[in-house]
Formats: sequence, C-alpha cells, structure tokens
Amino acid sequence: MRLQCEVEVVSRLLPTCGLRGRGRGTRALLSLGRPPGRAQGAGSGVYLMVCTARDRVGARYKVQENIERFFTRFVEEGKATVRLREPAVDVCLSKANASNLKNFLSAVRLAHQGTDTGALPLSALVPAKTSEVEKPKAKMIITSRRDYPLTKNFPYSLEHLQTSYCKLARIDTRVLCLKKLRKLDLSHNHIKQLPATIGDLTCLQELNLHDNHLESFSGALCNSTLQKSLQFLDLSQNKMKALPIQFCQLRELVNLKLDDNELIRLPFKIGQLKQLRFLSAARNKLPFLPSDFRKLCLENLDLFGNPFEQPNPLVPNIQLKIPLTLLECAARATLNYRIQFGGHLLPSHLCEDLEVAKTCQCGSACLSSFIQITVTMNLHHVAHTVVLVDNMGGTEAPIICYFCSLACYSQFLDRYLQSNG
Repeated sequence: MRLQCEVEVVSRLLPTCGLRGRGRGTRALLSLGRPPGRAQGAGSGVYLMVCTARDRVGARYKVQENIERFFTRFVEEGKATVRLREPAVDVCLSKANASNLKNFLSAVRLAHQGTDTGALPLSALVPAKTSEVEKPKAKMIITSRRDYPLTKNFPYSLEHLQTSYCKLARIDTRVLCLKKLRKLDLSHNHIKQLPATIGDLTCLQELNLHDNHLESFSGALCNSTLQKSLQFLDLSQNKMKALPIQFCQLRELVNLKLDDNELIRLPFKIGQLKQLRFLSAARNKLPFLPSDFRKLCLENLDLFGNPFEQPNPLVPNIQLKIPLTLLECAARATLNYRIQFGGHLLPSHLCEDLEVAKTCQCGSACLSSFIQITVTMNLHHVAHTVVLVDNMGGTEAPIICYFCSLACYSQFLDRYLQSNG
C-alpha cells in the first residue's frame, strides 16, 4: 500500500532536528510492505518505507509491535503522526488525501498488531520514481506557440499559469480544470469570448486578459465565485464598449485595468467596489463619470486621454414626469424605506430597474423620473495619486449628478450661482 504526502521525520532524542532530506514540506512516498525476496508469513517482515526526492531508495522502519502511538486528531485535514519505538522518531504526515490517509493508517495499525501479511494490502518496497516524490509544479510560463502543450495535460497542481503570445482564439478547456489556479495570465492572444466556466476557478485571484479581442465581459462571471476571490483584473487593450451591470459584484477587486478599449461609460454602481485601490481607464471614449464614482477611495487613478465633455450645470437633461407615475412612487418608497425585494417578490425586470436606481443629492432615490446634469469634480477627492487627465495638466473630470425634483435642482442651482457669482 502506498501514500503520497508531505513528511517530516523527527527524532525524539534530538527534537530540534528533523532527519536531513525528510524535513517539513518535503514531498514523499510512503510504502507499507516487505523487502524484495522476503517470504510471506508473520507480520514481522512488514516495514514502513519513506522515499523522498533526496533519498529515493528510502528509509525503512519496522512496523510490528514497534508503534508506540498514532496521533490522528487532524486526520480529516490530511494530517497524522506515527510514533515509533525503535528508532525513537515521529513520522509526521501532512497534505495527504484524507480518505487515503485513513486507509493507510488502518493498514499500518493492522501490521503493528501482527495481522497475517496475506490479509494486508502490501506493496513492494522499491525505490520511488522521480515523479512520485517531486514537489508538485505550481508555476508554468509559456510565451510562444511552439511551446504550448497540445498532447498532454497541464499539471493539476498549477497555481500560476501564463500562456502569452500563443495566438489562442479561445481559452483551453484543460485550463478550466485547474482548480488550484490563483493567477491566470492569458495576455497577448486572440481571445474573443470568455467562457462562464472561468467562474468555477474558485481560488482565482488574478486574471490578465491584456491585448486580446474581447468585446464583452459576461454578467455570469460577475455572479460566479469570482465575487469572493478575484482581486486583480486586466482587461486593457481589448474592444469593449461597456461592462455589465453585474460587474460591480466583483467586490474583492483591488486593481482594475481598462485602458485602451472603446468604453463609453464606466459601471453605473462602481462605488460598490469598496476594496478597489488602483483604477486605470486611459484612452477610452468616456464623456463623463458615473455619479457613484464619488464613493471610491483609490490610491492611484489614471483617466488620461478620454474625450470628457465640458460640464454645464445650467443646461439640465430633464426627465421629470409630473405627477409621478405609480411605478416611480412605489420604486422610490421601496428604496428610501429600504424595503427588501428580490425575484421571489417582484418580476426580474423590476428588480434590475431598482438595482440601477439613481440617487439624488438629497439622498433620496429616483428611478426614471429625474433631472440630470454634469458638474466638475477634482479627481483628488477620490484618489491619492492622479495621472493628468490631459496634456494641459488637468486633474478634473465631469461627473453626473441626479435630482429627484425641481426643488432639489433649484437648491443646487442657487448654491452653484452663488459660488460662481
């Protein structure tokens, strides 16, 4: 019987010294069996053998009546310790498959008790293969088409995978099976669409899609497990014109790059990205910023090269409907009084409308009846470091403001005219 895990063999006579070559974090292959050529019979011929990359031949330890104690409190976490009498060592196991570990310990216990070897799942005690004791590969970088693997799978243990300059038109389904991935770099390819199954990469923290042919970012991805894991997202140098409403569900984002696209607007509820610290959306087609932009708290902001419009608060876009419709009154009341709503209570299209409702300067909500203007905002109000917006040295940009009534707009206008009097 064999078990792959990490092993530390510690002498109880010298407790500060693990045996060289079998220290903590060392990948090992454990075998329970008889040495080659040993005849079947009593359990006294059963040994526990520990093979590592430095010692593939392995160290053998007698099992029968030689186990002082089993420590299995954390066996469900893949950890256990086997304490031997002679030599006086502790064989500490970790990062094992819990089910395999239980079966292996059960077999070792039976061998210790002297169970007939014919009833034990024994293996030949032979040197381990290199692949059995090498540390699992955690990082792979591929930067050319000729190096891209076509006939063999990626190592299941990968945590960081880069496949750049490989002319990929779509994401390889083999990549989507790498459940331990934390960093995925697919920059400089020809990818046009993202599969929803990227959301199944539950550990993914960094996703780099710089310089591809993407035209959209799926709302399904925004509602996936990426909500809890994704911290870095690079969508720069693609062909996107807008991001979905659900984009701001990616609330763990710290660094977002949107440079060199064709964006005509930023996500409406961008202020929900409370963890966001680095935002770059240079060289897009943004005419103004969404009102929620005021809620951001950034360390670095880059909006250089966007065709921002000159704001004019005296020329409002009036969408007011007087008297208010019943739908507008009900929507405002639902939001102002923080009444819970969801698909189990309202049709989905009404839920979507409520989720993108505007907020007046007075703090009240408005749905489709409002007055809209753009005003100037100094970007230093939301970011510590601001890249100049244009070649003239400006750090100001137009931002949308909403008003729920003529009264609210009039109050703003009075203040504006007094300050610019």
